[in-house]
Amino acid sequence: MPDVTINRSAVKHSALAALSGLLSGYTALAVAELIASFVRPQAGPVTAVGGAAIDRTPAPVKDFAIRHFGSDDKLVLQLGIVATLGLLALLLGWFALRHRRTGAAGVLVFGVLGAAAALTRPDASGPLDALPSLVGAAAGAAVLYLLVGRLPRPATGAGATGPGGAGVGGAGVGGAGVGGAGVGGAGVAGRVDRRGFLLVAGATAVVATGAGALGRTLGARHGQGAVASRAAVRLPAPASPAAPVPARAALRIPGISPFTTPNADFYRVDTALVVPKVDADTWRLRLHGKGVARPRTYSYQELLGRDLIERDVTLTCVSNEVGGPYVGTARWLGVRLADLLREAGVRPPSRGGPADQLVARSVDGMTLGSPVEDVMDGRDAMLAVGMNGEPLPFDHGFPVRMLVPGLYGYVSACKWIQDIELTTFDAYDPYWVRRSWARRAPIKTQARIDTPKPFARPPAGTTVMVGGVAWAQHRGIRRVEVRIDDGPWQDADLADQDTVDTWRQWSFPWRTTPGGHTLTVRATDGAGHLQTDRRTPTIPDGADGWHSVFVTPG
Repeated sequence: MPDVTINRSAVKHSALAALSGLLSGYTALAVAELIASFVRPQAGPVTAVGGAAIDRTPAPVKDFAIRHFGSDDKLVLQLGIVATLGLLALLLGWFALRHRRTGAAGVLVFGVLGAAAALTRPDASGPLDALPSLVGAAAGAAVLYLLVGRLPRPATGAGATGPGGAGVGGAGVGGAGVGGAGVGGAGVAGRVDRRGFLLVAGATAVVATGAGALGRTLGARHGQGAVASRAAVRLPAPASPAAPVPARAALRIPGISPFTTPNADFYRVDTALVVPKVDADTWRLRLHGKGVARPRTYSYQELLGRDLIERDVTLTCVSNEVGGPYVGTARWLGVRLADLLREAGVRPPSRGGPADQLVARSVDGMTLGSPVEDVMDGRDAMLAVGMNGEPLPFDHGFPVRMLVPGLYGYVSACKWIQDIELTTFDAYDPYWVRRSWARRAPIKTQARIDTPKPFARPPAGTTVMVGGVAWAQHRGIRRVEVRIDDGPWQDADLADQDTVDTWRQWSFPWRTTPGGHTLTVRATDGAGHLQTDRRTPTIPDGADGWHSVFVTPG
């Protein structure tokens, strides 16, 4: 019976030790968040480690996360990091019960790893970025050492002390010997003041929670200057306004995506765990590199003072699966990029220019590479400052982002841009190219069924409007066809085309019949290219294939 009692006590002590580890990890993260509020939010350990994880994640895994979680992929990653740290903290607590100093040192090791991740980020601002992880880890190690110190250490060997008296060679004097009892053959030396332990643990949790809350409050102030600068922006009228969208470019059919995507609904795919908030008053853009005769640095106000163009342009993410949601249209306001390049003396390769790649760099270290020829071939490539009548939202690149119609976003749509370098494709591989994506990525011809939704059950014997959107930026859409099951292809009705750089809505009246039916759509672009039926994945240069939905009228 004493053996059973001691085993239970040992298990409880191990559980309390594990709780100590969990509180240690919680304290470390909370204190790190507080310290990061004085340094910068991106220096926090979860953000720094998360960014390092993103950089080292294989392209197929990253593509899977984008497809299945969308903009929530960052939240999923952060939750995964916190859960992993929590599990490791539990194990460190249990280990510290037997090796107190070594367990506390283990917390410090994780702090060093977090500091290393922060210091090696592309946007690292200096040695201070290491402070949040190091100070947080020191606080966590102290908590673990203190809490575990209030627990009796497991007794080992033949002379373990137990409730029955001093164990001698396994025989207790005045009672049953307990040497060998406990978890893993060790007894528990002494008793624990559980009430006192829980009071200290509770106080630790309260203080850590307060530190974390204060850190979040102070951290929010880091972007106040940027928020104020955006609120003060008054976008000038464009020198070259966009033509009005044709009345019949937007079909009044329920379920079809609106022609212009509201800013709040526009897709977001990037690697930033913390959205950069850049003060427009201090922002600068540097233009330099191979073949740049007159390097320049521009301020935000200088760009606003230039002749601006306004254009409707559809953007598409290369991670968009067939029928996927990562595509949208907005009215953009910006500076024509080709004008800036020509003023700097840049010539495209077709006119003898030495640079064939334009590398755009973001404030968070992201790099994207665009063909110089495409940027300067007459299309409306721009440095955008406005989106749907307002300054760019922070999520979409305020104060300035780049976009090039006809190219997937990962080679053209740099958000929070701060540097443009002219170079060659042979000399430099940008971020995504180093991760198995193609160097050049013109957008492929695609069509999508928006309505009816998959597995819909419209009434049988009625006419249902099948509808959706098709896109082939910078080529336009010439034709859309719909097929019911294995029947013949039939022409859909096309909405008016706004420009060749925007998607085009379409519709098809279908007289429903009972049973299951597969609806399939395909498009032909303005160059006469018929969309292929061969399914290909998004890697390395965008998905191919026809979009289908299965419905069951009844």
